[in-house]
Amino acid sequence: MTAQEAPLTGSALIERIDALVRSVPDYPTPGVVFKDITPLLADGPAFAAVVREMAARVPGPVDLVAGMEARGFILAAPVAKELGAGFLPVRKAGKLPGPTARRDYSLEYGAASVELHPFTVPAGSRVLVVDDVLATGGTAAATVELLQECGAEVVGLSFLMDLTFLPGRSRLAGHHVDALLQVG
Repeated sequence: MTAQEAPLTGSALIERIDALVRSVPDYPTPGVVFKDITPLLADGPAFAAVVREMAARVPGPVDLVAGMEARGFILAAPVAKELGAGFLPVRKAGKLPGPTARRDYSLEYGAASVELHPFTVPAGSRVLVVDDVLATGGTAAATVELLQECGAEVVGLSFLMDLTFLPGRSRLAGHHVDALLQVG
């Protein structure tokens, strides 16, 4: 960003995100429209503005920022840095050495599991969950349940975009959910 270029905020940021996120039809399977965030990540000013905005919207102090594998890592780690919080990777099953805490959940096309190191989540920790896309909400709901089982207080969930035509928010009822971009 040059000295003359204004920082991206508000509607200008939302427009930039919308312009940079690519929709890829029939990926990874027919009928699915994949939201490719790599052009956004490659745009330094836009990526920095997204991180700042996600951090600014957090409801209260946070001890840890949990990011789900894999694209959630990319957003959660810099949001954690911006907040002065620790980063907690939530991994797909079998990716972490033991001991791990695990949560199994159902997807529309099968089953999956997420894991984390429970010793990295002190009881009473205030945790923000971050991911790129809220779709059906299965991974996010499983992550919330896993964190709560480990004794954490989930203060909110933050997403780059919410696919509002899918039931993700309904699976997270009772939690503060924020998304920069609503995709209907």
